[in-house]
Amino acid sequence: MGHGHVVVVGGGICGLATAHRLVREGIPVTLLEGSDQLGGLGTFFPWRDRWIERFYHCVMPTDDHLLGLLDELGLRDSIGWRRTRMGMVVDGRSFPFNTALDLLRFTPLGVLDRLRFGVVSLLLRRLGRGKDLDGTRTEDWLRGLYGDRVWELLLAPLFGAKFGARFGDVPALYLWQRLGREGAVSVRGYPEGGYRAVIDALRASIEDGGGVVRLDAPVRRIGVDGGVRIELDGGEVVSAERAVSTLPLPLLRQLADDDLAARLPEVRLPYQGVVNALFFLRRPLSGHYWTPVVRSGAEFDGLIQMTPLVGVRPYSGWHLVYAMRYTDRESPLFREDDAAIAARWTAQLLELHPSLRAEDVDDVRVFKAPFVEPVYPLGYLARRPPVVVDGTPLLLATTAHVYPEVTSWNSSVGLARRVVGMLAEAPQRVPGQGIPS
Repeated sequence: MGHGHVVVVGGGICGLATAHRLVREGIPVTLLEGSDQLGGLGTFFPWRDRWIERFYHCVMPTDDHLLGLLDELGLRDSIGWRRTRMGMVVDGRSFPFNTALDLLRFTPLGVLDRLRFGVVSLLLRRLGRGKDLDGTRTEDWLRGLYGDRVWELLLAPLFGAKFGARFGDVPALYLWQRLGREGAVSVRGYPEGGYRAVIDALRASIEDGGGVVRLDAPVRRIGVDGGVRIELDGGEVVSAERAVSTLPLPLLRQLADDDLAARLPEVRLPYQGVVNALFFLRRPLSGHYWTPVVRSGAEFDGLIQMTPLVGVRPYSGWHLVYAMRYTDRESPLFREDDAAIAARWTAQLLELHPSLRAEDVDDVRVFKAPFVEPVYPLGYLARRPPVVVDGTPLLLATTAHVYPEVTSWNSSVGLARRVVGMLAEAPQRVPGQGIPS
């Protein structure tokens, strides 16, 4: 029995990787993207004579799924690897945060807490083995290991920055997995030509293999009746025997017809969005790639400086710094006017870096994304939704499905590989189970 036509909804990295792999399996595919650009969180904007990513990205040496995909696209050798450093801004003061000596000089913590922080951090991966971290609150685990002072001064602000008010309840398993991906790894990579080069190569791969990529094709309604019926905004209907939706589950619920909505997974995850400000500066800041900002009067809670990773050549000689704040898409900050955020955050950046003058800030751009990081509940492994929507030819490939892996391009590519494996194994019928654990 042959493979019927598959529609992939959503042109972010997971949708692109899914369509790329379907084409390689010889399965006819159409990719639908609602906006005028592919890439999802990897989209970019024109800046002078360049294309700049709206949100920051890097490749980790442990990103096996993503590196395998780049290999298939002939891009693996285009990655430039660099050793990067981390800083920390606490109470308005900047500290390097990389070596044992840095830790000993980290005066926001007392001497005993510094020693405890160093020892526990070295052992943390080992300390988590064999424990039910999926059923353990991050706060309970880390407060017990590091002590109250380290938790309250450093770790709670860091997790609060990522997950919002519910940060202490996120399963400790997620952190443990994150340490496995990033750990003490200071080497990071970035592809020549940026992430646009990756997205362009994926589109070329899909189209060269006979797949169809459609932009400006927003979906109005999705239904399942024998096959999958997708109605676009203009009224056009796209039908397929099977479909893969990469849309965040809250978005899919809004688009599903009554029959499909009743079949969708019960789990309702809250999501954190992000507000990102991009500063184009005449001079570098600290030389640290990543700097959490804690209790320092700034609304942004982290800075990513691209110069240590890629230099200034991709940005026409300017130093690009991303300032970010994870926040709920309903929050006042997320809904606020971009120009007001840009003005206020510029003042806060100048306040934190006295050597930086107003005239050193050449340009500021603000971008927002509503669905970036699912906030997982305790015991989520058992509640993680299956990939196949029960009794339908619709499969789901979303960030809600990658747990306990860290939300990243790497985990999205790994998920795409597994979903396509299920489609390729089961021509013209719907498999009855989710992703094998």
